[in-house]
Amino acid sequence: MQYFKTIFFFALFSTFSFANGRLNKSEIYIGPSLGFNESMIMFKPTVSQGFLKGYNIGAVFRYIADNNFGLQCELNYSQRGWYEKSSLYSRQLNYIEFPFLTHVFFGNKSRFFFNIGPKISYLLSESKITNNTSTLIEEQHITPIQNAFDYGLCSGVGFLINIKGTVIQLDTRANYGLSDVFSNDKRDFFDTSNNFNLSVNLALLFKVK
Repeated sequence: MQYFKTIFFFALFSTFSFANGRLNKSEIYIGPSLGFNESMIMFKPTVSQGFLKGYNIGAVFRYIADNNFGLQCELNYSQRGWYEKSSLYSRQLNYIEFPFLTHVFFGNKSRFFFNIGPKISYLLSESKITNNTSTLIEEQHITPIQNAFDYGLCSGVGFLINIKGTVIQLDTRANYGLSDVFSNDKRDFFDTSNNFNLSVNLALLFKVK
């Protein structure tokens, strides 16, 4: 886990260092995005899970700084959580999140791209979607989320088409949390309980410069 935390801070530093670098030419895009998530919590001790389905919606700001590089910042509302394979319990966690991504692309009007960088999130609310555990009570069923702040790494690939300054794009992304949703002191039950989710996103961006 310490290795991934080092990567997080390096990615954060690299992203903002790039943003302050020398610019050869610039393009600015802004627009909405909508996507679907599949999420789980990486528990240790292990909890048998499938992916919990949810959605995310937000806004994208992209600053192209060079022929193949740019900076992308987002403000998203994202549904995460976990679904237990017993089908007796699932919980939804609703976050507001801020990804700060390095945007690498190839092409002109049609582009393949790669995004990578750090992300910070804050828990807005939580709710039990399924709770049929009257005869089977586990620690994760009775404990509310104890750490609202979350940070982690995200990366993904995608494809876009630029039609006279209007961008239509589709991308897939993996998000790995580096903080735990439950307390992980020596007296606590879980050693780790970090977020993990995959998403598919569609965005419509408009060129403003």
